Amino acid sequence: MRNILWVALTALYPVLVYLGLAHAEPRVLALLLLALALARYLASRSQQALAVALAGLVLAALTAWSNQLLPLKIYPVAMNVAMLVLFGASLLKGQTVVERLARLHDPELDAHGVAYTRKVTIVWCGFFIFNGGISLATALWGSEQTWALYNGLITYVLMGTLMGGEWLVRRRVRAGKHVA
Repeated sequence: MRNILWVALTALYPVLVYLGLAHAEPRVLALLLLALALARYLASRSQQALAVALAGLVLAALTAWSNQLLPLKIYPVAMNVAMLVLFGASLLKGQTVVERLARLHDPELDAHGVAYTRKVTIVWCGFFIFNGGISLATALWGSEQTWALYNGLITYVLMGTLMGGEWLVRRRVRAGKHVA
């Protein structure tokens, strides 16, 4: 239940900030970021969650101190960096993140499957770089509307498209067809 709350709050965060601007100063909205960071940590209590929570705390403190919106707009960038670090670090050690997920469904993953999951992990790293870069650009140079639209909707459409595309590729790979 806590994980569902974290996912919902994270997905709605840009929209909540955008809508909140009509009613409150950025320093008041910093409480939203603080609550989100805390919920994220309490949901999993992992080292990654702690790092994200600390980033949220720092951004919330900067917002409270400066009463500027920019630190609040940086949070989606921090999430992309955290995911890039998580996925990228898994490329350097044992099982990749995608392999661990695949083994939940197929514990006896063969060498071809391991190689495939490694490639998918690399694709996700590329996605987090791309998405984080666009998120940063919208935070620095976009309007609040553009930032909220990209980070609150478009980014999730892109993630869903990547997941769906990977699912289609995986079906072809499992059927024995080779994919470049």
